[in-house]
Amino acid sequence: MVRLFHKVNFDWLANRRIFIIVSILLMLAGTGSAVFRYARGQAPFNLGVDFKGGTLITAKFKQRPSAEDVRAALQHAGVHDAIIQPVSSKPDEVLIKLPRLGSEESAQDEAQVDVGRTKVAEALKSFGAQVAADQDFAAEGNSFKIVGTDAVGAVAGAALRNQAVAVTLLALVGILVFISVRFEWTYGAAAVIAVFHDVLVTLGMFSVFYWEINLTVIAALLTLVGFSVNDTIVTFDRVRENLRLHRRESLYKITNDSINQTLSRTIITSGLVFLSVVAMVLFGGEVLRPFSLALVIGIVFGTYSSIAIASPIMVWWQQRVERQTPRPAPARQARATDGGAGGERKHSQRTSAPSDVPAATCLRRFG
Repeated sequence: MVRLFHKVNFDWLANRRIFIIVSILLMLAGTGSAVFRYARGQAPFNLGVDFKGGTLITAKFKQRPSAEDVRAALQHAGVHDAIIQPVSSKPDEVLIKLPRLGSEESAQDEAQVDVGRTKVAEALKSFGAQVAADQDFAAEGNSFKIVGTDAVGAVAGAALRNQAVAVTLLALVGILVFISVRFEWTYGAAAVIAVFHDVLVTLGMFSVFYWEINLTVIAALLTLVGFSVNDTIVTFDRVRENLRLHRRESLYKITNDSINQTLSRTIITSGLVFLSVVAMVLFGGEVLRPFSLALVIGIVFGTYSSIAIASPIMVWWQQRVERQTPRPAPARQARATDGGAGGERKHSQRTSAPSDVPAATCLRRFG
């Protein structure tokens, strides 16, 4: 087995306050940028056609140009943020998704379709002459025709947005239930908080840089939920193993050791995925760029949160739960309590809360 780090002994939990402060600042930066735009009358997020509505146009070419050439022609005509999708089953057709043009809220769908169709026709004339949809292409030169138009209304966009939020929340609830059954509810709560952290930081970056958010970004966020939880579960599983092997050690030390022991696996797994996604960012084109950017940010902060967010929260929460759980007094302490006030003072001193919860105490729920 390949190991990048041997005998790592870094105290991760000692720096938990710094990690949490960094995370809070990142989330505040994303929230602040969204609130600032909203206060100025702008959209907090750069929502794509899938969410805020627009126009879908199908164009057919005699000799289909590349997606990049079509995008460049549309930008030259003043149409930005268009999504170009070549139709794999029909090599001469291209799907063009346009954002809402003009007044986004008040414009009717029919007017949006007409404006979008006109804009696309003007842009595509740089590739050849336009012919009617029911006519054949000319024998010489390249030409195109618009064979279909459709409107994506605001109602459909709102429905997609609500469904995306609902799916994300259901995924988080399922994760909480699974980890609570597999480990303990404090572990599940810490993992869900870490996942929330990853999603909020990723959305915050999209708000700060005003990158487009479409359905592929939502798919990336759902992918990150699974990736982050998988990494967290690996660390928690090692914590549980070490709790059984080192009953006299504190939960604080066992968690630190578990993070260090799984660090090599974490770096190798996350590093390989990160390199693959970076290749998508560089060479995947405009269509995949929002998806790949969300994955890049999520992988970095998902790995970070498993170490710097989930584990410290789990240790802190587990310590509080164990210290608040009533414990049966030993017989020797009970006899001291029966001896009067002096015995009560001794009993109080002996049962005072320790500075950290021992591993043997945390194992009671694991069996």
